[in-house]
Amino acid sequence: MKFRRKSDVDTTDQGEGEIDEVTVPVGPFDADDLPDDGIDRVDLGSLVLTPEPGRELRLQVDETSGAVQSVVLAGADGAVELRAFAAPRNGDLWADVRPQIAADMESRGGTATEREGRFGPELLCHIVVQQPDGTKGAQPSRIIGVNGSRWLLRATLLGRPAIDPESSAAWEETISRVAVQRGSHAMPVGEALPVVMPENARRVEPPTA
Repeated sequence: MKFRRKSDVDTTDQGEGEIDEVTVPVGPFDADDLPDDGIDRVDLGSLVLTPEPGRELRLQVDETSGAVQSVVLAGADGAVELRAFAAPRNGDLWADVRPQIAADMESRGGTATEREGRFGPELLCHIVVQQPDGTKGAQPSRIIGVNGSRWLLRATLLGRPAIDPESSAAWEETISRVAVQRGSHAMPVGEALPVVMPENARRVEPPTA
């Protein structure tokens, strides 16, 4: 499902036989642009999610502080971790963040390769991690960034959508349905926007990559 912003509909009078052209924007969206369509969305504070079949909502929580670190939507073939950050009104925070992520991957012995995807430049990352049984294995991830209205949404795909980007259209649609609530208060650029935990959320450990 894609959302239609009112400002995207041309209401200018048309001549007989002419059809108004309607532009349907590609998400993710600012929460203020969500339509009043009766869908019961999940409000997590900075993130507003549209429920989908086959996607389980989980929250990654810091056990020391109790603060929610990120939101995870998990499916049979993979998962996507979602985080939102404060960004400047004008600028491209994702362009600034990408080299930092790549440098961090390299410092940990991994790799980060940039590619052009549906939402613009993204990173394909590989790093070796220690498994629960003590053995080591490769952990692929695919990191997508979307600049919004004073916010940056970072989506990290794990599993098959990270390994095979060309067959991950369904996961990209999941990302496109996400809305971000930035709020009007001042925040340092790059600071994580707060996530509110619902009562029935499932706690999980943060991923190793």
